[in-house]
Parts: sequence; structure tokens; C-alpha cells
Amino acid sequence: MFINTVAHDDDLDAFRQEVREFCHTELSGDIRARLDRGQQLGKDEHDRYMKALARRGWLVGHWPREHGGQDWGPERTGALHDELGRAGAPWLIPFGVTMVGPVIYTFGSEAQRDRFLPGIIANDVWWCQGYSEPGAGSDLASLKTRAVFAEDAEGPHYVVNGQKIWTTLAHWADWIFCLVRTDPNAKKQAGISFLLIDMATPGVTVRPIKTIDLGHHLNEVFFDNVRVPAENLVGEENKGWEYAKFLLGYERSAGGAAGKYHRYLAQLRQILGDTKEGGRPLAEDIRFRRRMAQHEADLAALTALGADQHAAFHAAGRPSLIGAAALKLRATELQQAILQTMVDVLARQGLPYQPEALDAGWNGELIGPPEMAGILYEHLTRRAATIYGGSSEIQRNIIAKGALGL
Repeated sequence: MFINTVAHDDDLDAFRQEVREFCHTELSGDIRARLDRGQQLGKDEHDRYMKALARRGWLVGHWPREHGGQDWGPERTGALHDELGRAGAPWLIPFGVTMVGPVIYTFGSEAQRDRFLPGIIANDVWWCQGYSEPGAGSDLASLKTRAVFAEDAEGPHYVVNGQKIWTTLAHWADWIFCLVRTDPNAKKQAGISFLLIDMATPGVTVRPIKTIDLGHHLNEVFFDNVRVPAENLVGEENKGWEYAKFLLGYERSAGGAAGKYHRYLAQLRQILGDTKEGGRPLAEDIRFRRRMAQHEADLAALTALGADQHAAFHAAGRPSLIGAAALKLRATELQQAILQTMVDVLARQGLPYQPEALDAGWNGELIGPPEMAGILYEHLTRRAATIYGGSSEIQRNIIAKGALGL
């Protein structure tokens, strides 16, 4: 969904320039230096960046105007994400603007739209995604978190019990959108509902998960008799799987933003030129020249695939699930391949991983080039890219079933 393609918007070049100027202004000074070193930003820095996008109407520019967006077509949406990626801008955290927001304005009630969309548009409310469970990852429909309907003097509500895992930024979130089982006797896809849960509700517990990069962005979330007002049910009870598939089309398409891959390749060219072996830069080594050429060809193919996904989105008003699967598959595999080449180059300098160097204000002694810690962090973190959002095996199954008409 977020790939740059041939422009049909007469003002697209001017818009791209406006985004470049925005990045130059908003990502200057200490923020720019930290981003270039691969250092981590805190919630406050992310919030400042996303609020700056929101003030220009860009955060939800792809939303329909009637719901607070600007009715952008795929080309302008792609141009924004392409330029942000090329500039090395922070991750545009998607849980509100790309995931739950479109679900709410498409399937939610008028009261839910009035209540939740303004906070997403202004980035005043932070969301996280409650999908995966210990026994329901790629087979998401096997989820067991249970929501039981009840009614008392305080009104109709659901009582939620269960666990979610791999929940990104749950420790920052104000709300979580959750898939829950409301009919345990139905076919597993048919008994699921989509609930919005306030993270401050009694009975919600967040426990951090340390990952291979030694960072904390993932969490477990536990629900112990959590009372959720029935008005927080999106759409119809037991129709949550339909809404989940709709959301996954947006999530998987968003992973194909080409701008960041162009930035990866620019960074790779630089370290190939700076790293020498036998007195010659590795940029002259035929093995790395071949790998660079392969990455460039794969990026061109990814861009073409993104153009097809754009066209499908424009025609149907929503991403194609099959196209999104293909885009997610190719994008994540390319991401891992480029990062692996970077690591193979930096291996000439020993590959010391200094995760403490990723913290703002750290002034210890760096080993290797200043960007090494950030590259290794990215390499380690993105080992999971072919798993989260639906594993590569699942994407291939979706593509195969679509091709065979199953």
C-alpha cells in the first residue's frame, strides 16, 4: 500500500518536496544525530514526531475526509511514506492510524467513531494490537482469550480472561484492540469478536519481553476478569474474524514502504566504500557488487508489486489480501537480505554489539563505526519480520489459495 509508483497526482512533486522540508525541520539537531546512529527514541520523541505529522493532516491523510482524513489516493499516501523512509524518519507507529482506525470508521458505530477517532487523528491516544497468543500465532483463529457477556446494575458488559503475547508497545498504550472468543462452540473463525479495551482497566497486566536485540518493545498482556462495556464491541458479535482480515490487509501492505529500503541501500553503499580488505574497498569486490545488484533488482520488483497493490486498493477501496500477502513476503525477505549483507561487511570489524550505545546520552567508547550498534540492532530485530504480521509460510498459503481459487 505504501510503495511509491508513477504519479497521477499533478501536485505530487510539490508534496514530496514539502515532506522533505518537513523532515529537515522536524528531524534536526539531536533527533537527527540519534536517528543516524540508530539510537532508540522514547515515547515522548515519537509522540512529538507523530503530532507534527498530525498538525499537517498527514497522519491520517489516507482516511476518508468524512472521518477526518484528506481522501488521499494511493500515490500521495505512497509519496509520504516513501519520503519519510528515505529521510530515515522514525517508525510511524501504525496501531491507531493504519490498523484500528480504519476498522472503527468502517465497521464501528457512530458513537465509537465520535469517541475514538479524534484521539487517533491527533495522536492523543496510543493503541496496541491484541492478536497473538501463546497457542495462536500463525494459526490466529485458535485464540483462546475468552469474553463472556453479562449484564448487571451497571449495564451490559463482557468479562475478559486470557493472555496476549508479542504485543508491541503495550507498555506505552492507552488502549488495546483485541480479538476475543465469544462463542466457544462455533467454528473457530466464526466465534471471534473485536473488542476495544482500556489498558487502565483493573485486571489488565503488562509484562515486558526481552528480545534477541536485548531491547524492550514486546510484551505479554494478561486479562484477569477484565470488565469491558458492551459498547466497546466493534460491529457484530462473532464477526471479528472478518474485521481482523480487513485490518491485516492494511498491516501487511504497510510493511512494503520502499523509501526505507532505498535508505538501507544507501547505507550499505557507504559502508562498502568505507570498509577495506587488502587495501581495497569492498565496493570493488565482485561478490558484494553482485549482492548489491541483486538487492537493487529485488527493490525494483518490490516497487512494481506495490504499484499493483496500489491499483487494487484504488479499485476496491481496500487492500487486496492476496496482494498484501505478496507484498509483505517480498518486503520482509528483502529487508532481511540487505541487513544480512550489511552485517557481512561489518564482520570485518568484529561485530561487537553494544546495545548500551543505543541509549540517548551514552558516551562510552564505540567499537567500530558509529552506526554499527544501530545496524546490528536492526538486523537482530528484523529477524522476526518474516514471522510477525503473519509468517512467510502463511503468506505463501494465502497466495497459493488465491491462485488456485480455493
